[in-house]
This record gives sequence, structure tokens and C-alpha cells, in this order.
Amino acid sequence: MLKRLKSLVPQRSPFRLGWHYAKGYLAALYYGFPARKLTVIGITGTDGKTTTVGMIAHILHSAGCKVGAASTAFLQINEVCEENATHLTSISPFTLQEFLRRLVREGCTYAVVEMSSHGLVQGRVLCTYPKVAGITNTAPEHLDYHGSMEQYRTDKGKIFTMLRGKGIKVLNGNDESYEQYKNIRTERTFVFGPKNSDLALENIHADPHSSSALIVGKKYDSVPLRLAIPGTFNLENALCAIACTGAVGIPVETSAEALRSFRSLPGRMESIDEGQDFSVFVDFAVSPQAYEKTLTALRTMVGNTGRVMVLCSSCGDRMREKRSAIGRICSELADITVVAEDETYGEDPHAVLEEVWSGVDESKTDAHKIFDRKEAITFLFKHAKAGDAVVLCGMGPFSTMTKLEGRIPWDEREVAREVLHSLE
Repeated sequence: MLKRLKSLVPQRSPFRLGWHYAKGYLAALYYGFPARKLTVIGITGTDGKTTTVGMIAHILHSAGCKVGAASTAFLQINEVCEENATHLTSISPFTLQEFLRRLVREGCTYAVVEMSSHGLVQGRVLCTYPKVAGITNTAPEHLDYHGSMEQYRTDKGKIFTMLRGKGIKVLNGNDESYEQYKNIRTERTFVFGPKNSDLALENIHADPHSSSALIVGKKYDSVPLRLAIPGTFNLENALCAIACTGAVGIPVETSAEALRSFRSLPGRMESIDEGQDFSVFVDFAVSPQAYEKTLTALRTMVGNTGRVMVLCSSCGDRMREKRSAIGRICSELADITVVAEDETYGEDPHAVLEEVWSGVDESKTDAHKIFDRKEAITFLFKHAKAGDAVVLCGMGPFSTMTKLEGRIPWDEREVAREVLHSLE
């Protein structure tokens, strides 16, 4: 009954948002406003937020700081990391404030918090008082909630107004949002991305297991950056992380050196190696832009000798417009495309699959529609050859999958390993 009543109130109704903000404030009040005792670094963006949060926490921990982090995939206190079982980017304000109080009790001085556009609009991150706010990028996502890209970027920009004219904002100078955000008043602005900005990349290289570049900028001639994870987009995430840690006084050289020991976060271009002669990755790509970055990175890895093979999907009750776009991008960038089921959240999964399939151009890719996700994975692995790269997109690190009948156990990484062993 309550759920039905809620559905009658528009998502962005002042009454509904007022209720959300009241909960955000009450949560902070109940737990004693713990963020006031922490240096909070907030991260938003369409793609790369979770990896960037992980990189920032890794740098701070390597520098001897006591740090905690809250993200879509994990909750971390120093070196102890656990799964975020909610699968939500911005967890409920009571859960977040309780977590921040735990950080204070554990003696942490830093908190890195991933902040979604929904969480920013709905006050879930109210009273976190960030000292540094950074954004990875913006691209069409969640427009069913925000209505337009202009509103989406405005909502993302709330993270910078949370600085209250103080603190430091970290902006991606290559993103279309830069012109909008640069005028939001703060004490200081770090810009990464373009040449002649505070931090930029040159001599970018990538292979199936690593990526590297030189960091250059207004104050830096060339600082080597090497990551033990694939994907040139991860170098961009690293640049954002280095800018954010630089904002709290960590030298660029120290941050770059720390990231040499950073490993892939669960389900973020995570390599699955069971001795097979082709590469397998599990990646939490859900937006068209993320698919494009991931598949472009794999195309660079395989060169002219291997094929790119992708399992693509889209979850229910989320921006329908992106579904056909995902199918189109996979058609253009993958040699073999398999469209499969994803989490439903109450929507007919077969209908969602058909919408993704509608964007697939069978003249450009060897396309297959296989509803059952495990069958789709098995098909890809059976047809993979030496030198190929297979990526399983959509589920990432989650340990469950939401179907119409409820949640079922599902760890895509373990499923991939099981299938690989069954084919030996």
C-alpha cells in the first residue's frame, strides 16, 4: 500500500524531496554529524566513479593516512574491504552516516564518498561536508529521472555547491560539463585532462594487463604513471584521483608511485585467468559511454590478430533510451555480440533484451540473442580463439542478481571460472 502511494507522488515533487532531505538531516543528527571530524572527498560522474574512489583511498592509505571509502561496489576501512550489498551508489543516509561514525571511531581522518546524481538530488549525502569534490565525466544516463542532459549536469553540479564556496573542486577539462562547473565559486579549482591544464597525459600505452602514460602539467614536466590494470580510460580515472589527492597535499609523484600497486576493483575490467588462451574480463559497464570505452580499450589490446567479443545487456526500470544505444555501440566495436538478460527490478527482462537487440546492426557484427546469461557466457567461451578478448558487461562484482522472482545468487566472476573449467 505504501509503495503504491509513493508511486503517485512524482519523483521530483517538493514534498518527496523534502522528505528525503529530512531523512538526510535526521541521519546526520542521530549519528552526531561525524563528517565534521573527517576530511571528506566526494566523487561523482557518469562512469569511473567507483574506480576513482578506490584509487583515492589506495593513495591515501599508501601515504600513511587512515581512510575509509563508500562506493557502489564496496565499503572500505583502511585495508579492510567488504561488498556494498545494496548495489546502490548513494546508500541510504542512515547507512552512510553510521559508516562515517565507524570511520571516526576507527581513527580515520579521511573519507572518500561516491555520490550519485540521485543521491545529490535526494539529500542522501546531506551533511557530509566535502572538502574536495571531483567529477570523472558526464554522459547520457538516468535521463528517465533527470529529464535532460542539462538537468542531469545541474544535478551533478550539486556536489560543488556542497563546498559552500570553500574547498577545492576537481574538474575534467575535456568534458562538456567543464564550462558549466568552472563558474561555481570555490576556493580553488584543479583541472585535469587537456594540455596546459593542471594535469594531463602524454605517451599513452595499454596492453591486456596494464596501461601507462606520462603525467604533464603546469608544474610537472613528466611523471611516469603505470597501472597494473588494462584500459586507457583507467588512466583518466587515475588522473582524477591524483588531482583529488593533490588537493589535500599528496604530491603527484607520491600518488603516481602508489598507483603502481593498485589492482583492479572487483568487477571493474577484472581479468579472469584460468589458463585459457584468450582474455576474459568482467566489467560493470552499464552506460553507452562505458561500453564504448571498454570495447575501444579491448580493440587496442587485440590489435589486428584477435577479436573483441562482448556480452551486453541492460537492467530494468532504468533509462530505456540507452538500451538500443548499447546494442548499436557493440555492433560497431565488437566482432561478436551476444545480448542476454540482466537484472529486472520488476520489468519484463525479455522486453528489455529486445530493446537492446533493436540497436544491434547484424551487418556489422556476428550477433546472437541468448536470454539465459550463463548460456550466453558459455557460447562466447566456446567460440573464443587464441588472442581474442571476451568481456562480460553489466553485472560486475555483484554476488546476487535481481530477477522477477527475487534475488538469486550470481557472481559473474565465479560463473565465468566455472564455465571455463567445464570447457577444459
